[in-house]
Amino acid sequence: MTRKRGEHGVIILTAVFFIAFTILTSNLFRIAVEQKNVAAAATEGTFTLQVGECQGTVYDRNIRPLINSDTKLIAAAVPLALDRESTAEYAIDKEKFLTEFDKGLPFVFECTDKALESDGLTIFETPVRYSERQPARHVIGYLSDNKGADGIEYAYDQLLRGDIPQNSVSYNTDGFGHILIGDGKKVFRSTAYKSGVVLTIDKDIQKICEDCGKGINTGAIVIADIKSGEILGMASFPSYDPDKLTDAIEDSRCPLIDRALYSYSVGSVFKLVTAAAALEQGMGGFQYICTGTTEVEGKSFNCHKLDGHGIQVISEAMTNSCNTFFIELARSLDMEKFRRKASNLGFGKENYLCAGITGSGGVLPTEKELSVPAELANFAFGQGRLTATPLQITQVTCGIANRGKMPELSLVKGLTADGSAVSGERRSRLYTVMTEDDAESLRKMMIKAVRENENSKAKGKKMSVGAKTSTAQTGHYNAKGEELCHAWITGFFPARQPKYAVTVLIENGGYGNDAAAPVFRNIADRIKELGDKEH
Repeated sequence: MTRKRGEHGVIILTAVFFIAFTILTSNLFRIAVEQKNVAAAATEGTFTLQVGECQGTVYDRNIRPLINSDTKLIAAAVPLALDRESTAEYAIDKEKFLTEFDKGLPFVFECTDKALESDGLTIFETPVRYSERQPARHVIGYLSDNKGADGIEYAYDQLLRGDIPQNSVSYNTDGFGHILIGDGKKVFRSTAYKSGVVLTIDKDIQKICEDCGKGINTGAIVIADIKSGEILGMASFPSYDPDKLTDAIEDSRCPLIDRALYSYSVGSVFKLVTAAAALEQGMGGFQYICTGTTEVEGKSFNCHKLDGHGIQVISEAMTNSCNTFFIELARSLDMEKFRRKASNLGFGKENYLCAGITGSGGVLPTEKELSVPAELANFAFGQGRLTATPLQITQVTCGIANRGKMPELSLVKGLTADGSAVSGERRSRLYTVMTEDDAESLRKMMIKAVRENENSKAKGKKMSVGAKTSTAQTGHYNAKGEELCHAWITGFFPARQPKYAVTVLIENGGYGNDAAAPVFRNIADRIKELGDKEH
């Protein structure tokens, strides 16, 4: 019995010892873990939340934003520091707000101007890239996967989006990553959106282009400063919404095409070039009796006035837009010099404005092609293989209105780092394309073509102008068998002291005087009103 009691005692003692050891070990382990947690909690971290997206701005010539002009409010929210229901009242999209809030993690949401900042709510005013009133959409272009895909957005993609500091708010965190409310926050409000590209476009003139061209189904308007060649307005029709590109792609009118850069049959506006070549070659006194038709090696060419204009000199022929006069005039010219004149005036040459925005060179027939009499006859009044862009026609008009010195057209004025000062401005390049006397003669012809034509619809009510219209045959016909013609007008104003050159093209628009001239007139009158307001 004694032995059994001893054995029993040993067992009890061993059990007690084991239990004590287990408790001690557990305590030591707990203490170790707690010490580790204390160390972890003492090590502070940082959580940073990016708010909105900041991209550079495209400005007009007067440093007025063409994009990023509207703003919206974006808030950074920390759920554990906010009341769910009351804060939701400030959200533009309440349902989305509640979904994000319930995740318990910091998030951003668009809010109203009723929201107030607190420890858990930080509000940023951020630019809206595009707006419903977005001007110059074809010039500015659009984004794809947040990269510039067209226009200025493409040409200056890296400048507008590369390495730009973004709006952010940073919070201190504990060792478990929990945000420490009441421990302060660091807020960075980026002003990098102020940097960007400054265009030659004038926002007010661009709006005039777009307003006056609202009735154009497909076409383009270009306005340039005759001395500098700076493009003040450039609009293509129809326009499109950069946020709804699928709709634009499915539109049969192809609104993504910038028609100011696209080449078309020119028609009678080219008579200005024929006249310039004639003046240069000493043929300014040429006379011709228009009977309504003329034959060139067996092929008949008709004047639009079937019974003829009678005796015509060059200025009268320009006013009457007499086709047969210019055909016979061209046959009297040195063809090589005639073609060279057209080349010097920019036909057959691209207008490079910036990367991705280049006007087509169009088609300037070769000397071999023009050696065929019928092709030369077509060339004389802007038909046949000849094509050109609204940009090229505008440049010619600049040369005439600027006393024979034709400027190189430009679209980009420079860059800005702060939305105030402009750097990298380039001087205008001028090319002497005709004598001052020849340019003056052509200028007077264009003024006379409007002033002495009783039927001219280019006559402004408030602005004196000089212009030439065109109805360019295309060789295409509608369902009724009627030939489709492009309506053109190019001109300048004021008449005596020209400042602006304007070209209007209406694709398949019909007669230039009926379709394009009223648009030109409205533009001239609106710009006159704009000038009066500025003074």
